[in-house]
Amino acid sequence: MKFVGFGELLVRLNPEGYYKFPQANCFNVGYTGAEANIAVSLSYMGVPSSFVTELPKNEIADCAIRRLMMYGVQTNDIIRKGERIGVYYLEKGASQRPSKIVYDRKYSAVSQSKREDYDWDAIMKDSTWFHFTGITAGLSPNMANICKDACIAAHKAGAMVSCDLNYRKNLWSPEQAQATMKSLMQYVDILIGNEEDTEKVLGIRADDSDITGGNLNIAGYEKVARQLVDTYGFKAVATTLRGSISASTNEWSAVLYKDGEFRKSKNYTIQLVDRVGGGDSFSAGLIYGFMNGYPNQKTLEFATAASCLKQTMEQDFNLSSVDDVLNLVNGNGSGRVQR
Repeated sequence: MKFVGFGELLVRLNPEGYYKFPQANCFNVGYTGAEANIAVSLSYMGVPSSFVTELPKNEIADCAIRRLMMYGVQTNDIIRKGERIGVYYLEKGASQRPSKIVYDRKYSAVSQSKREDYDWDAIMKDSTWFHFTGITAGLSPNMANICKDACIAAHKAGAMVSCDLNYRKNLWSPEQAQATMKSLMQYVDILIGNEEDTEKVLGIRADDSDITGGNLNIAGYEKVARQLVDTYGFKAVATTLRGSISASTNEWSAVLYKDGEFRKSKNYTIQLVDRVGGGDSFSAGLIYGFMNGYPNQKTLEFATAASCLKQTMEQDFNLSSVDDVLNLVNGNGSGRVQR
């Protein structure tokens, strides 16, 4: 059992607490990236995990790699070339004030990658799962081709391939995303997204849902999942559902369509500490469940609980053990002190 993730590793900079950017005299430093977050989460749960990217040869990139290594992620296949590591700035919102993110990732080392940089057959040796996101495919025109090469090598190695659509309007328009991502879907076994990803990236919308208002029509997502499976032949489609009461309080659940059955998880009301990385931790939980042969409902509940717990933690990594997640799945969500 081995997980391989491919994407960008970023520096995260955020003001202390709930300071706005103009109030900040210093920034906390973290390291993140959608696929890297998943690799850390799975490694923390005991799954051998490897992360693949390109990073420049400088001390900040060294720090980013060491952070992954600290959580047991294998970094042997990280390529050291290019000029810069991407950065994003986060201003945490509260109550009615939304969080804000500013990206500074243009011309990052991995976005300048070339297909010949990666020996995917060697990278995928002994792998059982490969994951990429729409963020990675959208970093540059060449990155979509590299994702395609990785998917083909993963299937050749007998690995499952999952993709989180992860639409980011700062990377590309819906038209650009659809032109790229639709062609990659033939290589994907497990599709993951949130309420709006399938509309923005694949042009399929859930009926009668108001995402901004937090009104989600569950039946509409079942229709979307069936349509996606019929169109692309996915083995499973999972969708996270976020009801935004405010920037501080969210409703959180998910749905899964697999083996011809549509399932919904229990719903959690979360008092948010840091919501960034919530979707990645859901993907990690879903992958963990499938890798370990959990029944479909248990896999969905495990993924939803894992992502719920992550959103109570600072920074982007989900540092929940399997026991932590299963305790919440089994109903222990009181938050009482453990002694």
